Amino acid sequence: MFTLINIIASIVLGIVDGFVGNSGVLQGIYVLALFLPSVGVVIRRLHDTGHSAWWILIPLVPLIGFIIMIIFLVKDSEPGENRYGPNSKAEMA
Repeated sequence: MFTLINIIASIVLGIVDGFVGNSGVLQGIYVLALFLPSVGVVIRRLHDTGHSAWWILIPLVPLIGFIIMIIFLVKDSEPGENRYGPNSKAEMA
């Protein structure tokens, strides 16, 4: 949901920037404001799949690193508890 809302907000800000003629100023401010929360969401997602937060650096490896990160992020959470805490999906159910 976090990513979906960010994409929608970014599109809306892009349209507003186009009408106002700011050439991406609002979008730039939005991206800067959500940089750290986005990193936190990715780290939480990595922990849900049982991977260390250090895996956030894997996209630095050209091409293959980005593909590996996408696989980690779309993978289902580990059932039950892992070394990073309880399964967040189980808490909602």
